[in-house]
Amino acid sequence: MQTIEFYYDFSSPNAYIAHKLLPGIATRTDAKLIYKPFLLGGVFKTTNNAAPLVAFREVTGKIDYMRVEMARFLERFEVPLKFNPHFPVNTVNLMRGAVYAQGKHWETAYIDRLFDAMWIEGRNLAESGVVDEVLNDVDVPLDDINNAAQDTEIKSQLADETQSAVDRGCFGSPTMIVGDEMFFGKDSLSDLEWRLGTQSP
Repeated sequence: MQTIEFYYDFSSPNAYIAHKLLPGIATRTDAKLIYKPFLLGGVFKTTNNAAPLVAFREVTGKIDYMRVEMARFLERFEVPLKFNPHFPVNTVNLMRGAVYAQGKHWETAYIDRLFDAMWIEGRNLAESGVVDEVLNDVDVPLDDINNAAQDTEIKSQLADETQSAVDRGCFGSPTMIVGDEMFFGKDSLSDLEWRLGTQSP
């Protein structure tokens, strides 16, 4: 079976969009979707990258067009999104929880709930009380997740995952890797699906 490695951070609206569309792509192409949490801020710092709203703020017309393009993409693929009024949100503890969730039966429930809380409900997930309230809606081991967010081994694992992503060529989110081939951004999803369809499992 082919695999899609999906590098993500809850702080990225484009990663949220990819998260909504990748399961369908995986189903249509008989591929396995593997979630790879990393720290987007760490990736930006290491690669000298910046969020689009920062990187293009001096380019006349660019930000306005990005908003139009985003609205068109959301309409086309019927993805609900509300820009989070608390953006940018510190997601370090959330991503540590995502590392702890890897491979567990509740991993998808954890990811789904936090992405929705961030990009549909506009919740301030930098506040632990808000995160606890959000995660109480799903069947996840909340106490274990909170403890894991302070665990030295989990912290180190997230740092290692972030560096590994950079070593593989990642410079932002969403980044998807199929085999040795990288696909960056929501606009690459059609190419990703095409590539999966051209390869034998």
